[in-house]
Amino acid sequence: MTILGDPDSKRIANPGLATLDERISERVMGTGLTFDDVLLLPAESDVIPSQTDTSTFFTPNIRLAIPLVSAAMDTVTEGRMAIALAREGGLGVIHRNLSIEEQVAEVDKVKRSESGMIVEPVTLRAGNKVADALAVMERYHISGVPITDENGRLVGILTNRDLRFEDDVDQPISNLMTSENLITVPVGTTLDEAKEILHHHKVEKLPVVDDDGCLMGLITVKDIQKKIQYPNATKDSQGRLRVAAAVGVGLEEGLKRAEALCAANVDVLIVDTAHGHSRSVMDTVREIKIRWGVDVVAGNVATGDGVAALIEVGADAVKIGVGPGSICTTRVVTGIGVPQISAIMEAVNVAGRSNVPIIADGGIRMAGDIAKALAAGAGTVMIGSLLAGTEESPGMTVVRNGGRYKVYRGSAAAAVAVDRLRRERPEEQLDELAAGVVPEGVESVVPHKGTLAQVVHQLVGGLRSGMSYLN
Repeated sequence: MTILGDPDSKRIANPGLATLDERISERVMGTGLTFDDVLLLPAESDVIPSQTDTSTFFTPNIRLAIPLVSAAMDTVTEGRMAIALAREGGLGVIHRNLSIEEQVAEVDKVKRSESGMIVEPVTLRAGNKVADALAVMERYHISGVPITDENGRLVGILTNRDLRFEDDVDQPISNLMTSENLITVPVGTTLDEAKEILHHHKVEKLPVVDDDGCLMGLITVKDIQKKIQYPNATKDSQGRLRVAAAVGVGLEEGLKRAEALCAANVDVLIVDTAHGHSRSVMDTVREIKIRWGVDVVAGNVATGDGVAALIEVGADAVKIGVGPGSICTTRVVTGIGVPQISAIMEAVNVAGRSNVPIIADGGIRMAGDIAKALAAGAGTVMIGSLLAGTEESPGMTVVRNGGRYKVYRGSAAAAVAVDRLRRERPEEQLDELAAGVVPEGVESVVPHKGTLAQVVHQLVGGLRSGMSYLN
């Protein structure tokens, strides 16, 4: 506080502290640049757009074919979005406005969506009912189930063709499964070899067994077709699509959630908070790295000091952006923030010494902004509003004045905050929870834009054109 009426009224009341001007100068920056403030200078180039290389690193261990990451928002990214974006060469981050079990299920949905070889296929026993098989097929969106005995040996396979026109769902699977002359392959069979066998025998699923006849995996026609259709898909060493997931801080939202997600084979965890330069975030990052060793992205921060602090505790990448998003009101509500281009450049200046990638989160409104963020030094960009209107986003579709729209809301919007508090403190009344919320985001709608593939094509096409002006 200042001392009113004092000729030295800029002096802070507490002795030993700096003047008010000095303290303000530490927290108020001078000129800052955001996306609309800059244009990139064209240069002599020897490449055309189709020859540009858009691959990048999300973390030092995860390479992407395109620098696009979907935001961890409950109207942007769940399993369907993560699958679609990974197939295009990007990465989806499953939001944490879900119970731990629900978030794990979304991660599992992505990891099981396709594979070079399904290492742990869903199986049933011959004594299970047909109804059990139908439930499993519906839950995992699969067309068949291997049948094993109590020792894991393959004894049959049940496909949707076996179930056509079958009304008795209470009979045992053994009545309908194929158990004679099963087509199998040994461990070590390549996908090219499997493709020939599948084609020759006109089957869709190829169990992989060891010398004892135990089921070790499953190769499907669908996975081979997807590999051909999506050659740039973001996959792990086992041929499964990669997926990230957001966690909070502390024991419940941070460590317990992280443990469950790691057990579900998540590829990277995002310690996702509005203010990443905080002790609770740093403690959570450090503990996750010690316990599970999984790749960890931390954020959000907007200063070099924040970047350095997160790198020091083990962050594999740092997310930059305090308030730049289209529906984020942090800067208005709190007075806090840094223009995004300036924040990215300062972050890169610090992170470059440690080879830690920077993720530009927020403020991307068109393809040119992606080019600007990458030119400023970011490795990838995290996008919300541009993807919220796609078919694959989980936001609700609404019709207004004859047009189709999808609901889009910020991670710190009032409804999101209340939903999270209701999950954490179910014993409290709704009005009590709502009264304690100070939102830093709003809820809106965005035009329906069609499929994710169409939007990605336009964004990456614009980026390629921009790159061809610079090289």
